[in-house]
Amino acid sequence: MLTDQERADIAAAIAAAEQRTSGEIYCVLAAQSSDYRETPLAWAAGAALLAPALLLLAGVEVAAPAAVTGWTAAQAGAAAETAVRGALIGAVLLQALLFAAVGLLVAWRPVRLFLTTPGLKAERVRQRAQELFLSKGVHETAGRTGVLIYVSLAEHRVELVADEAVDGVVDPGAWDAVVADLVKELRLRRTAKGLIDAAARCGEILAARFPPGPQNPNELPNAVVELP
Repeated sequence: MLTDQERADIAAAIAAAEQRTSGEIYCVLAAQSSDYRETPLAWAAGAALLAPALLLLAGVEVAAPAAVTGWTAAQAGAAAETAVRGALIGAVLLQALLFAAVGLLVAWRPVRLFLTTPGLKAERVRQRAQELFLSKGVHETAGRTGVLIYVSLAEHRVELVADEAVDGVVDPGAWDAVVADLVKELRLRRTAKGLIDAAARCGEILAARFPPGPQNPNELPNAVVELP
């Protein structure tokens, strides 16, 4: 996802930002936050369930055959029953074919991502960011001043998670511009530049509230973490 030079530039930007603050900045770059397995199933089921209604709206109706001269009542009833049974079997087969076809189409990654709702994408990216905030130990800094910048490329979404000390004094809206500018760079395929700028902006925000101490140890790695 990044070249060696880009990784080095991002790490240098984080180190430079942290020299001005006791806060810690941690960057994670993920190819995707979820596989969205439910998306193909949802679209396939929806297509299969809507097919009969769409056929009716198009004027395709299931009707018993008209009476034929010379048939007895029993013969006419049997013919009507057979026709209805055949129509029902045909409808079920159509639903099954639609379910399989739509499911296979939407299972293709680009289509699956396109058809996944923005709300679900946002939820999964946010959930993944919160998981990484804990699993990567961003919450374990001495002053509880860690900030996670999480980028999910497939969704073109960014989540910024701040630890409790930061969250208690920094207005959440202060991060909005950082996130918006980073997303803009992602859409332009300038991921490294976006992360470098975001690290510098986060450093400015943290420096205003958390100036560096006498020691100012580096508690979290500066290298960006890349997840497949």
